[in-house]
Amino acid sequence: MRPKVLTKPPRANILGTGIHAVNLETTVEYLDACIASGKKGYVCVTGVHGVMEALRSRSFRAALDRALLVTPDGMPTVWIGRSQKYSSMQRVFGPDLMRAVCAQSVKSGHTHFFYGGKPGVAEELKSNFERWCPSIRIVGTGTPPFRPLTLKEQSDLIDQVAGVKPDIIWVGLSTPKQEMFMVETIKHLECKVMIGVGAAFDFHTGRTKDAPEWIKRAGLQWLHRLCQEPRRLWKRYLVNNAAFLGHLALQVTGSKRYELTSELAEVEWR
Repeated sequence: MRPKVLTKPPRANILGTGIHAVNLETTVEYLDACIASGKKGYVCVTGVHGVMEALRSRSFRAALDRALLVTPDGMPTVWIGRSQKYSSMQRVFGPDLMRAVCAQSVKSGHTHFFYGGKPGVAEELKSNFERWCPSIRIVGTGTPPFRPLTLKEQSDLIDQVAGVKPDIIWVGLSTPKQEMFMVETIKHLECKVMIGVGAAFDFHTGRTKDAPEWIKRAGLQWLHRLCQEPRRLWKRYLVNNAAFLGHLALQVTGSKRYELTSELAEVEWR
């Protein structure tokens, strides 16, 4: 008998973006059950940056709406979710999710493919996880160019994945690139689940330093990262965060309505 997939969790309304009311444990359980039952889809790990992208882009908003799961990557999304009575909601940080799912896969036997990062990063990531999680099955890696794939490159990727048929493809391309990549490619790739984890590749290979737990709990990890990469991240955090707070004030006071898109029918990605 095929395992029963867990009931899809409810969504908190974060400026009209549906963020599922999950925590790390329930996310791992849900994904494990989805893979075991053959359900195919992609996962978006979404914080303030993703919510603001969804406000600006209909196509990105649609990508989140069609996701198998949209997890709360950032304390502001968690605080808002809890204010909406989702008391068990906790932050699901991309690097933490990656490590937890990989650890669980040693028991389940699910296989992995790492796609993203600069040259050499995916291979180093593979070596690290093979050291951290003995018996993990990582069946392939790929490093994309810093531009859209050519038709030949798309075909090569499809063939590479078809040759190993991973259960999980981890995508580290940053938001919004990785979400749109998953939408465009999942129906062509022979995998069960794709999970976009952004900078997790750099965190787990030591290229980006993780913040202390107290900084994370205080919702200040954005500041920790900004101090490490000010040129690349200043606009994302300073401009986006200010705009987010402005929109949030409108939502909380009822001055503006931010409606969730109705739950879409399950998408058949096969």
